[in-house]
Amino acid sequence: MEDKIIKQISLFAENKPGRLANIASNFRKSGINIRAFTIAEAGDFGIIRMVVDRPDDAHEVLHSAGFTVSETNVLGIEMEDVPGGLGKIADVLGEKNINIDYAYAFVTKTEKALLILRVNDIEGAILVLQGEGIKLIDMADIQQI
Repeated sequence: MEDKIIKQISLFAENKPGRLANIASNFRKSGINIRAFTIAEAGDFGIIRMVVDRPDDAHEVLHSAGFTVSETNVLGIEMEDVPGGLGKIADVLGEKNINIDYAYAFVTKTEKALLILRVNDIEGAILVLQGEGIKLIDMADIQQI
C-alpha cells in the first residue's frame, strides 16, 4: 500500500514578486523537475504544493534556501480526461465517507488526466479506489511523466 503514496512538497512563502522564481531557480540548479503544483493565496503569504520527481532532494534544497517546507502524503489517480472523470472518483470516495481535503489535476501526454488528492483516510482511499478498478500512480510513474 505504501508504494501507492506520493510525497508532496508543501512550502509557505511570502506572496511577493520573485519568490516563485527563486524556488524554480533552486530546482533548476539541482535538476529537480516539478510535475504538478498549485498555489493557494493567503494574504501576504501563500502555500505552494507540488509533486516533483525527487521529493527528498526538493525538501532539502528548499530547506537550505530558507523556506519552511513539509512533506505530505497524497494520492495520484489516473482518470479519463472526459466529462465525469472527476465525478466518478468523488462518488466512490464519498460513498465510503472519505473526505477530499484538496485536489489539483493536470493532463498528460497520454490523454489521461492525473489527479493529486489529499484525503482524510489515505489507506481507506487506496483500498476503495483499487477495489473500483481506479488506477493509482506511484513515484515511479511521476518520474516517467
